Amino acid sequence: MDTDKPADGGEQAAPGSDPETPAVAAAEAELSAPTLGDVLLAAEELWPESLAEGWDAVGLVAGRPFRTVKRILFAVDPTSEVIDEALEWGADLLVTHHPLFLKPVHSVAGTGFKGDVVHRLIEGSCALLTVHTNGDSAVGGVSDVLADAFGLEGVEPLVPADDGLPEEGIGRVGELPEATTLADFAKLVFSILPAVAGGVRVAGDPHGLVRRVAVCGGAGDSLFDAVRRHQADVYVTADLRHHPASEAREAAVNGRPYLIDVSHFGSEWLWLTPAANALENVLNDQGFSAEIRISGTNTDPWDFVLTPGLS
Repeated sequence: MDTDKPADGGEQAAPGSDPETPAVAAAEAELSAPTLGDVLLAAEELWPESLAEGWDAVGLVAGRPFRTVKRILFAVDPTSEVIDEALEWGADLLVTHHPLFLKPVHSVAGTGFKGDVVHRLIEGSCALLTVHTNGDSAVGGVSDVLADAFGLEGVEPLVPADDGLPEEGIGRVGELPEATTLADFAKLVFSILPAVAGGVRVAGDPHGLVRRVAVCGGAGDSLFDAVRRHQADVYVTADLRHHPASEAREAAVNGRPYLIDVSHFGSEWLWLTPAANALENVLNDQGFSAEIRISGTNTDPWDFVLTPGLS
């Protein structure tokens, strides 16, 4: 599996794989390419659609289940640039975190962006699968990956899933191995996430100590009650709007929870590689093999930012 980090465009070989090793090549030769239906069954095992929020739209968007899938591309967003990348590479399946259609539509005419995407995918024989809030909630999901990246221990869901395992749900909360300052923890967050124009915003005393950390990949300003209930010292999430953030700061006890606002894209991009690895493992266990790549396209919508002292 190939990975490309948007920050530098470099490629990393999949851990534990070496295409030049005869034993690896022989093992891969014994595996057959799956159909799209086989991939959908593997995806359901990893990210059950039953874990998706009621308002969400997940699952297969375009594609025929009987078609063979030899190449799979993972990306955060189904943007035009990502579609270009998928088709140029010859992908048979594009798996994105964000849905192309979150609301019902009455037309997929090629006169608009979304209709054009559907036509290009079909004409290019590339299926599209959305793994959104089911990918957030499942074990090994977006927030689990963030919690692991930050070194959290004793992790549990911020909001447990209604119909899932005890470890499944939206958001995660856990503890750092030892307390650190808010400034140092924010630097850790900044160093782990891919570089984007908006950077990382922080609210709170830079010298304040933090240990209990709540995280939610993507937009998480609806979870402040859960963050307070779990007595988190700091909350890391994306898309913090003015009023929810302001009210959270007003309601803070001893300044906590502090807030760290990160890129929506960046917070979810980290999940792509573990998700691709997990899918590859399930397919291999079932006797299938497909070439899987991580998109190198940075789909964060912002290009530059002005801050005090810059012009």
